[in-house]
Amino acid sequence: MDRTLKALSLILSYPTRELQQAMPEIGAVLASDTRLTAAARRALRPLVEELSGRDIYDLKEQFVLLFDRSRTLSLNLFEHVHGESRDRGGAMVSLVETYREGGFDPVTSELPDHLPVLLEFLSTRPFEEAQDTLADAAHIFEALNARLVRRESPYGAVFAGILQLAGVKADQDAVAEMLAQPDDDPTDLEALDEVWEESEVLFGPDPNAGCPHAREMLAQMDFPVNPAPRHAAE
Repeated sequence: MDRTLKALSLILSYPTRELQQAMPEIGAVLASDTRLTAAARRALRPLVEELSGRDIYDLKEQFVLLFDRSRTLSLNLFEHVHGESRDRGGAMVSLVETYREGGFDPVTSELPDHLPVLLEFLSTRPFEEAQDTLADAAHIFEALNARLVRRESPYGAVFAGILQLAGVKADQDAVAEMLAQPDDDPTDLEALDEVWEESEVLFGPDPNAGCPHAREMLAQMDFPVNPAPRHAAE
């Protein structure tokens, strides 16, 4: 297992007391990986310290405001790619099949394209394969990093680290297209209710679906569209 990808998966997960207890080990893993620059490793320390010592309820509220109530910061990657189109459901099916082909069975209620789930899967794959997959989504990670830096959130360092592991420079036109979308106001609940109205996205076993590699699944990320919203977590 790639311990760094696993650590990044955990650090982007919904905060729990168990996660807080694991933060010293997670921080040690991230601090020791020389695939990340010294500056990138230093930038991760404030988030590690915050997740270790801050009140758990404050951490949960912060996470929901950032990632559940802000569609432009969604951790569900296909929202930044397929929007509300039917292609999103097909992409979900293919990703589920990719996980199964790799012997990966995530125990979570999150969607298959949820970034922590994808990172956990990639932590079980050869690094070259994982790097190729991350490279295909580089522009998404750079845009999320920019938005988080704009909000002065320490979570931005996670996406900067993922970009380094991807080993490529993001397509700046694609990044600019994503950043051209206005930021959500997570405190405007009435507007959020309107934004999060969406059609149901269905996915599951498909006897006619192939089992492409994860990189083939995510290769369409070169052309982001307005992300489809989802209801905020409670």
